[in-house]
Amino acid sequence: MDDLFELFGNWRGPAIGLMDLDAFFASVEQLDHPEWRGKPVIVGGSPEERGVVSTASYEARPYGVHSAMPSAQAKRLCPHAIWTHGHFDRYREMSAQVMAILVDETPYVDQVSIDEAFFDITPGRYARENPIDIVRRIARRVSELGITCSIGLGTSKTVAKIASDRDKPRGLTIVPPGTEQSFLEPLPVRAMSGIGASAEATLKRMGIHTLGQLAATPVARLSAVFGVNAQMMRDRAAGVETSAVTSIDAPDDTKSVSNERTFARDLTERADIDAALALLGESVGRRLRKRGLAGRTVTVKVKYSYGSGRTIQRKLAHATDDENLFVPVARELMDEIWSEGMHIRLLGIGVSDFAAHPDVQTDLFCEVDERGAVASSKRELSVAVDKVRERFGNSAVSFGRATRFGDDLVRPDKYLNQNKPTD
Repeated sequence: MDDLFELFGNWRGPAIGLMDLDAFFASVEQLDHPEWRGKPVIVGGSPEERGVVSTASYEARPYGVHSAMPSAQAKRLCPHAIWTHGHFDRYREMSAQVMAILVDETPYVDQVSIDEAFFDITPGRYARENPIDIVRRIARRVSELGITCSIGLGTSKTVAKIASDRDKPRGLTIVPPGTEQSFLEPLPVRAMSGIGASAEATLKRMGIHTLGQLAATPVARLSAVFGVNAQMMRDRAAGVETSAVTSIDAPDDTKSVSNERTFARDLTERADIDAALALLGESVGRRLRKRGLAGRTVTVKVKYSYGSGRTIQRKLAHATDDENLFVPVARELMDEIWSEGMHIRLLGIGVSDFAAHPDVQTDLFCEVDERGAVASSKRELSVAVDKVRERFGNSAVSFGRATRFGDDLVRPDKYLNQNKPTD
């Protein structure tokens, strides 16, 4: 690394990093339980109750245990592992401390999940030091909290993301300006985010196995796989994309607000599904109102216990931030993708297609606010609950539907989808 610093001490061009906390949930558990350090730890649902693995410590991974694996399978692979359902308030607390470290270094931070964030330390834009010095300091400061991270540094989000995955845990992978192509060329196409199993299989049938081959393929041919995003994916594979990391002080560029959960036990009863949608919608509504957003499109996402999934959307007549209006629509959408006897492992709800001044026609049961968004007569209650929770915490007010699941909400998944291509 010192030789690399000597060669590229004068960094030229963008410097974008991706910090990924190593086995985050399990690492926090090992921090809080010193007797668990050096032992396989699994955070997730119960093996006896059709749970799934949320995170496995690095000591458990040599046994084949990984995230999203059925807990029963993980227990067979690693029967001596230490199990915990997780403590998500504690994880959020630790995440906030880590993100504060990044903000200390630069105002250009995009947090993409509880344990992952992009940051821009381009020399001259904000940072006055060599980017390599900065990422070393970030890694050291995170380790002082008692957990570790892996960081990728490059000239774009794609390069930074791929680099962060190259050397885990405690990895620091630098891709200096001008070396993007040689770094990306030999990598398998699956190494790039946005290429899943289906796209990978299609590309392989086309004879495209590496990112170098993808970058050399005409856009017209790639359109069959990526549609309108073909040029963007080709640019990313070639290392020539232009990435922007938004300032924390910049205007909100959120494109959707969503919430999804994986359940320790499959949902099989319609009453449970409706209650879960209401619980998730409650969180989405609160986030919408906090950001001053109202959306026209409702999305429902489902993953069935046998591995497949469905996503379905409906456009509303007018924008809203009121879960009392968009959750009933989500329930109607469920009628199209669920029937009695089907098992649901993951359920999500989202609102998007935000409009600043929607053209609204109301009905007898709805009113229009100053933005032109539609709300029900129950929205005032939702706003009151928002204020109580903001002041006294999320547990200050709860509805009966929350107690229906107990500890079965084993993993909070995505929260916000901002204007980021596929990262």
